[in-house]
Amino acid sequence: MLFRPLMEIYDLLDKPQASGNEVSDFLKARGALEVIVKKASGNKGSTDCIKILIQGSNGKSKKGTAPTLGIIGRLGGLGVRPKSAGFVSDGDGALAALTAALKLSEMNRNGDVLDGDVLIATHICPDAPSLPHEPVAFMDSPIDMETMNLMEVDSRMDAILSIDTTKGNRVINNNGFALSPTVKAGYILEASNDLMDIMTRVTGKMPQIFPLAQQDITPYGNDLHHLNSILQPATATDAPVVGVAITTEQMVAGCATGATHGADVEAAARFAVETAKSFTAGTCAFYSVEEWNRLLHLYGKMEHFQVPGIALKQDSALQKRV
Repeated sequence: MLFRPLMEIYDLLDKPQASGNEVSDFLKARGALEVIVKKASGNKGSTDCIKILIQGSNGKSKKGTAPTLGIIGRLGGLGVRPKSAGFVSDGDGALAALTAALKLSEMNRNGDVLDGDVLIATHICPDAPSLPHEPVAFMDSPIDMETMNLMEVDSRMDAILSIDTTKGNRVINNNGFALSPTVKAGYILEASNDLMDIMTRVTGKMPQIFPLAQQDITPYGNDLHHLNSILQPATATDAPVVGVAITTEQMVAGCATGATHGADVEAAARFAVETAKSFTAGTCAFYSVEEWNRLLHLYGKMEHFQVPGIALKQDSALQKRV
């Protein structure tokens, strides 16, 4: 169980002074060997981007051959101060990712070393703006999505779990968490049987898979509706990406406080840890390589869905000429 690390991370994040450096110092004191914090700024403020490397016994960081799992905590911000006091629903993605980072760091220090490396990335912003969105308001971010992907998506990641609060919609109707189908290089692939098996083991229930539209895996800024930012990492990598959506039966705004359900966040973090064990050991596949190669042979590449779009490119080129 991860309730103790969850509460420790929550106490660090649920305050106006929450910072990447404080979280970094805490993780290093508990076994993390490599933590990098970089401040990123935009037109709407700044945030601390944090990345933690958990080294595996046969990981790439030690010139080994075991695959690397990326765990990304997606969010706009931890709080919407000064509009409201306290931790917002949108912060659950960072909370889950950093809880997994603390657990994996302690495991590593105690001798439970995974085969491959794990890279955990998120950002820490206690005073982000909110954003109008239907059917309920979202949290905005002080940095744009391109910058966020640049800070969080890493070329060393062979597969990515993107954890994000996904409560402001009508298409997922369960308390807990749900998985997306695998997304890779512009394709929406079938849901991973291996990940569904891990989810069943973690929850003791049948797996929950949420639907994706093609718009959801295109970059922000193209004036198309997106479920939320959970699959935005897939626009910045060729590695397979699976969304881990922390969900509710009823719609909850991302900027709502008092909406963090500890048991659901703990289950999502525990799922991430269990996936790290299996994926880095080579016993968990995010997609079928044979099926992927057949798709490419039959239909070609779909990477154009990872960029803003043909019309936007033409508009941008025209503006540059003018």
